[in-house]
Amino acid sequence: MAYVEGFLIPVPEANREAYLELAARAAPLFREFGALEVVECWGSDIPDGKVTDFKMAVKAEPGENVVFSWIVYPSKAVRDEAVQKVFTDPRMKMDETEMPFSGQRMIFGGFEVMLKDAG
Repeated sequence: MAYVEGFLIPVPEANREAYLELAARAAPLFREFGALEVVECWGSDIPDGKVTDFKMAVKAEPGENVVFSWIVYPSKAVRDEAVQKVFTDPRMKMDETEMPFSGQRMIFGGFEVMLKDAG
């Protein structure tokens, strides 16, 4: 069964296009190294929670939105190999000051697919 790596990322509203450019640059590399699908979603209906919510999870600051993203792989082994290759690939080299989001507040993790209903 497939393996999914998920992300919640706080991104300043002013950096939406810069984030999209970075994601568009990275997606083909993830696919080249084995990803089946790369999805990036810009928050458009993120309600405020009483106990927790997407914004609280990443400590979003005023003027920031939340990106919900996932990458689907055929297996965890493919994901582990792909991540190492992407982050050492010279095409992904960039200055830390160019990052359009706070990596310290990004949440990510890998998940085994339990159910997939594609209709």
